[in-house]
Amino acid sequence: MQSKQTAAVPSLSDKRVLVTGASGFIGGNLCNRLAANGAEVHAVSRTTSRDLPAAARPWNTDLSRYDDVKRLFNEIKPSIVFHLAGYVQGSRNLDQIGPAMTGNLTTAVNILTAATEAGCERILLTGSQDEPDPGEACATEFVPPSPYAAAKLAGSAYARMFHALYQCPVTIGRIFMGYGPAQRDLKKLLPYAILSILRGEAPKMGSGARPMDWVYVEDIIDGMLLMAKAPNVVGHTVHLGTGNVHTARQAVEMIVRLMESPLTPSFGAVADRQMEKVRFANVKATQERLGWQPVVAFEDGLRKTIAWYKAQVASGAISRA
Repeated sequence: MQSKQTAAVPSLSDKRVLVTGASGFIGGNLCNRLAANGAEVHAVSRTTSRDLPAAARPWNTDLSRYDDVKRLFNEIKPSIVFHLAGYVQGSRNLDQIGPAMTGNLTTAVNILTAATEAGCERILLTGSQDEPDPGEACATEFVPPSPYAAAKLAGSAYARMFHALYQCPVTIGRIFMGYGPAQRDLKKLLPYAILSILRGEAPKMGSGARPMDWVYVEDIIDGMLLMAKAPNVVGHTVHLGTGNVHTARQAVEMIVRLMESPLTPSFGAVADRQMEKVRFANVKATQERLGWQPVVAFEDGLRKTIAWYKAQVASGAISRA
């Protein structure tokens, strides 16, 4: 994958940029890239985070409260908005309905409303990889596999409505299985597997049979920056993935090999999630519309990810225990 080229990625150094979910995995990486390239970055999170770049101005806002969101837009007056905040839990439990709807749908509608009223130049939302593909059952027949997926699907529908009715310049980035350095949710599969091996423990997981389209975080950031400038993506959903799949088992076995560990992962130790679907990106369509394609091969990305977690454990920033 290293020989591929992507379009020239804009720095947005002349823009005032608002990033929600700035303390999250993708949001933190995006803020760092924007700040390094000279953009005026306004980083929004629910709580103060030490992980935000020093050059970004931090804001603590409850995005589920529209008055707070409107006040935020009135103060910042952003030209570009990356809405990455959300309640990211794939649990199928009934108690996830409320948090998923508030954290993913209410916040998206509030952002879309405030950004439309403010006349922002571009708004980028993130869609779920579990949303239906073109040609699949329409949204009224498609059954989302989790409360999270249902709320994200509804958020994407609202985004399309805002574009059609109110000419909102919104683009939806459908991000597939993002991975890479600085993913601080240590319960996610790859951080969990890497840290388990560093502790000398065999990772315990489900069957590992689900194929997933793994995409490296820096490739995702490139795609998002291109989406902020590209003229022909407004009102559309753009896939950010590789078009290739590796099962969870293959990913963990590759980590074991790259870390030269004698441990054997315990597959089948926990139950698989219900209704999991196989999804991979339409990279050809993204290349044609956006001029983007991923350049980091999966094994290379895993090497960089492993190196980051090793360094974090060695420095004490992440506990080995």
